[in-house]
Amino acid sequence: MSRIRLIAAALVGVLATVTLNVIPAHAAITGQTASNTATTVTYRYQYTGAPAWRRVYVDTDRNAATGFATTGVGADYLLENGTLYRHAGSGWNWAAVTAVTHTTGGGTASWTVNRADLGETATPNDADLVFQTEAPLDTSARYTHVYSGSGNGGGTVTYQPDTADIANPERGFYHHTGDCDVNDFNLATLQGYRTSQQTTLVMCVFYLAAFKNAPISAAALAQFQQQADTVRAAGLKMILRFAYTTSTSGDDAPLSRVLSHLDQLAPYLNANSDVIHVMQAGFIGAWGEWWYTQNFGNEGNVTQADWANRKAVVDKLLSVLPANRMVQLRTPKFKRTMYGTGALTSGQAYNGTALARLGHHNDCFLASPDDLGTYENIAVEYPYLAAETQFVPMGGETCQPNPPRSQCPTALQELGQFHWNYLNADYRAEVLNGWTSGGCMTGVRRNLGHRFTLTQGTYPATATVGGSLAVQFTVQNAGWAAPFNPRGLTLVLRNTATGAIHTRALNADPRRWAAGTSTTVNQSVSLAGVPSGTYRLLLSLPDPQPRLATRPEYAIRLANTNVWEPSTGYNDLLHSVVVR
Repeated sequence: MSRIRLIAAALVGVLATVTLNVIPAHAAITGQTASNTATTVTYRYQYTGAPAWRRVYVDTDRNAATGFATTGVGADYLLENGTLYRHAGSGWNWAAVTAVTHTTGGGTASWTVNRADLGETATPNDADLVFQTEAPLDTSARYTHVYSGSGNGGGTVTYQPDTADIANPERGFYHHTGDCDVNDFNLATLQGYRTSQQTTLVMCVFYLAAFKNAPISAAALAQFQQQADTVRAAGLKMILRFAYTTSTSGDDAPLSRVLSHLDQLAPYLNANSDVIHVMQAGFIGAWGEWWYTQNFGNEGNVTQADWANRKAVVDKLLSVLPANRMVQLRTPKFKRTMYGTGALTSGQAYNGTALARLGHHNDCFLASPDDLGTYENIAVEYPYLAAETQFVPMGGETCQPNPPRSQCPTALQELGQFHWNYLNADYRAEVLNGWTSGGCMTGVRRNLGHRFTLTQGTYPATATVGGSLAVQFTVQNAGWAAPFNPRGLTLVLRNTATGAIHTRALNADPRRWAAGTSTTVNQSVSLAGVPSGTYRLLLSLPDPQPRLATRPEYAIRLANTNVWEPSTGYNDLLHSVVVR
């Protein structure tokens, strides 16, 4: 292709000729989007460098045999910088049609064009587009814009996915940097995890070794509060566990002491539930993993009385932890023994019962055929776990290499099958490095937990003051799990002139946006109290906890190009509506 040099281009109908200098193309254009209202179309893309020319070729009749031939289309119109041109016959001839609204900056080019100026002849009103910059010359593949109106002259927006690793809250890799009771979290380090590594979770294993025969001291409780405060300031959340020992002698505390400690911890768990991603049952045995224990049935020799005591710990933990937070057990057998063998169903999910609040963690993922005792009978426990983890948390860590089971094929299969939400980034290195060399680490980083991608949305062009606004959009969850903590969903109307914000809650629940599925939200919201004006539509998925609700770090970013606003935590729906 070439840089177009217009010999004569000014007023409507003036003929322009072009010359061609061939330069090899390379693909640097990304994030192409096309949207429309009843009267306008808007094209946008991202680019690198500082090109002198930014272009969109528009094939309005979708006939490659007519117009200017490029990249499989026959362009009837050309947008170059701030001018729209019409193809003027054979050869490299263009006629200027009109000036258009064109903005560029920050690596994004955007045009808004009156549809009346584009001779739309395809049925329905579709167009094939090719995006281009120069110099150097970068040309995109063909992009088809399908646009249609709703009953009041609206249009459909097709969204483009983003393949980047995203620092979304409540999912992904976590860091475990040391024992939480003695190693202070460092604010700058935690902030660096989020900004440089797209990591939003840390592990806090808080040991109570000094208090097996005494109440937790005020200093220890203050230490826990300090750790939670640092995590909150950094914009992260923690996976929390309490334990008494790291010794295989299992010198933990008796049931009565555990219960009294949970009473002491109750106000701290409530006060800091906003930054508790999930809590592991802990307390019992070495590292809080329920195997080596002097008080609850050692090394798997668990009596009925021991099971009753174990259940008493979990019941107490569920009672002191806020009802909107979940608890994980170390093996499927634990939940099946204490709370029944039936897997949680969709109808039982999120109802606040013990069954609905108990998930799973596997701290020897892929380490052996039974993950070093995590499973007792995989024929039963695999389907049980696959069903359960659609609605409750699943996470953990690898603990030893065990090829070929610990390599990419099995890792990817089971991470998806059991809906993994999080994984330790620090352990074990040999296994994780094998995923990198095996080519699957990028996918693991991208797909742990939720990954919501807008595919299409339909919105009106106009609405009536005091009336209602109908919106419809489809979200695909390309991740391995849905969120398990409550999550807000809000439509934001922002006045394009004043910046005034009006929010409307949407009635869909992101926890129900299951892995590997698409969900369409279709709702009319009231415009009561929204004055006349032009409003940009945005989507917000904030953390519902009051202290975090306005913090962008805790809002979910959709995996689409050109939608995320890091300063607000909103996702731009790429459409504006006029209220009048």
